[in-house]
Amino acid sequence: MTNLTSSAPHIHGATTYDDLADWGAQPDAIAGASHSTGRLLFKGPGNSPETGIWVCTPGRWKICVPRDEFCHFVAGRARYTAVTGEVTEVEAGTCVVFPAGYEGEAEVIETIRNIYMLA
Repeated sequence: MTNLTSSAPHIHGATTYDDLADWGAQPDAIAGASHSTGRLLFKGPGNSPETGIWVCTPGRWKICVPRDEFCHFVAGRARYTAVTGEVTEVEAGTCVVFPAGYEGEAEVIETIRNIYMLA
């Protein structure tokens, strides 16, 4: 069951929910042709907070996180490499907080599914 217009918007089965919108090619591509789909669950006043489901196919691109972002990866594998060289590997079951201003590269190795919240 899904109700995105509820006073408490919700998606049951978010790990397999397939009514996703085409969010297009990943910008700033370095390698591959990553393509994103997703479903916005909620967006507050001034676009904060924002939460939803994001699915992305393999590829690599530059990343710059504009606001604090919490990610719960529920499928796939990816690697995030900060400009400092620090590497964060993610797979199903990994939770990560990317602070505002995080910069580096994202590389999706196996299509990822991420339940996210931007603050």
